[in-house]
Amino acid sequence: MSRRTKIVATLGPATDEPGVLEALIEAGVDVVRLNFSHGSPEEHQRRAQAVRAAAAAAGRDVGILADLPGPKIRIEGFAQGPVQLEPGAAFTLDTAHPADAGTADIVGVAYAALPRDVRAGDHLLLNDGLIRLRVREVAGTQVRCEVEQGGELAARKGLNKAGGGLSAPALTAQDRKHIITAVGLGVDFLAVSFPKTGDDMKKARWLAEAAGGEPQLVAKIERSEAVENLADILRESDIVMVARGDLGVEIGEPALPGVQKRIITEAREANRVVITATQMMESMVSQPIPTRAEVLDVANAVMDGTDAVMLSAETAVGRHPVRAVQAMGRICAGAETQDPPQRNVQRLDSHFARIDEAIAMAAVYTARHTQARAIVALTESGMTAVWMSRMDTRIPVFALTRHEITRRRMALVRGTYPVEFTPSALDGITAATEAAACLRRSGRVQAGDRLIITKGDFNGPGGTNSMKVLHVPEGD
Repeated sequence: MSRRTKIVATLGPATDEPGVLEALIEAGVDVVRLNFSHGSPEEHQRRAQAVRAAAAAAGRDVGILADLPGPKIRIEGFAQGPVQLEPGAAFTLDTAHPADAGTADIVGVAYAALPRDVRAGDHLLLNDGLIRLRVREVAGTQVRCEVEQGGELAARKGLNKAGGGLSAPALTAQDRKHIITAVGLGVDFLAVSFPKTGDDMKKARWLAEAAGGEPQLVAKIERSEAVENLADILRESDIVMVARGDLGVEIGEPALPGVQKRIITEAREANRVVITATQMMESMVSQPIPTRAEVLDVANAVMDGTDAVMLSAETAVGRHPVRAVQAMGRICAGAETQDPPQRNVQRLDSHFARIDEAIAMAAVYTARHTQARAIVALTESGMTAVWMSRMDTRIPVFALTRHEITRRRMALVRGTYPVEFTPSALDGITAATEAAACLRRSGRVQAGDRLIITKGDFNGPGGTNSMKVLHVPEGD
């Protein structure tokens, strides 16, 4: 409870080392990420099983996020290894060129629609924007360019179009197979790469449900079109991720800070969870401490209201995965001590279509003005706790539920702490008293603390319809 912002850590070879996964969970990882861009289904299964076992041994509810590769557009290979592109030189991207026969003049591209998607004057970016090309002309399968910003170019590097506009669909044939694998693993979250509209998220949800699962969907905002269609994507998603790698390449570095703040703000206003990701502590892939710039980057995301911050290569392949989590935890906790802006206060004057949302807002208001020790949501789906967390109060929200899947989902929600709990009866005083006793026995609250408790009179999502104020009793 000393940290409200959640931490997502990517698994990989570094976390496969004996004892590392257990140490990551002890260090405070809330959700682990399986990057389906790398590794076999068998590796993902082994890692997922290890997470479940390690979390159970630690008495923690740790979520698992499966991250789909999506249509990552890449160049092909070179005949003689990496090449050097010089500014002003001609360089051709050819969708029909042999896969491993690239030179300093021409290279193949594993995206047949590229000639249809670009025209003279467009700018193409290679290797995360380190190399910049200007399209001179399109001829058949060839996109003939001039190098504006050169550098070394190796095989299989990514390709983006400045400003967006590539027509590749968000879900590839391989993604469809990965969804079946992810559902089979029982993952809690499914991240969709490169969605452009809400329809992309609808399709992913349909595919997951057809495979027999209901993971919460994470929309990775990494295309300029996704920024334009953010409201539509938010409606069809449970969570959004500020995926700053490809997004920064497409919209340009000057626009990225403002867009990150906009995504976080709009996600919160839409009652969606938000993850901030990509190169947050990149130096810790090799170094034991972060740079001051990285400290400020993480802290600013926290103060902007992000629910979670994510580590990628830092934990997957880095030399110091546990130190990276520990450092990120300290930075988050430090940033949270600053006075947060009063977000969404205007919602206290709003009319709510749902009774459970109105109860959630009333609980937050009451807790703020009565100096309550904690807010307690007896919840089935966890949505009541999510609504409470959007108000960004420093008062902890305990999500008490009998459902393991709900507890793991709450592991990603800022300021919310999942607790296993099944009341002996649903009547108000019995359930509320038992909930308070449960929290007291676990040391989360003390006798005499004031609690604001919300619950429903029947089991089932959306049933929260009452609120009680009580003090934690002595004994059981």
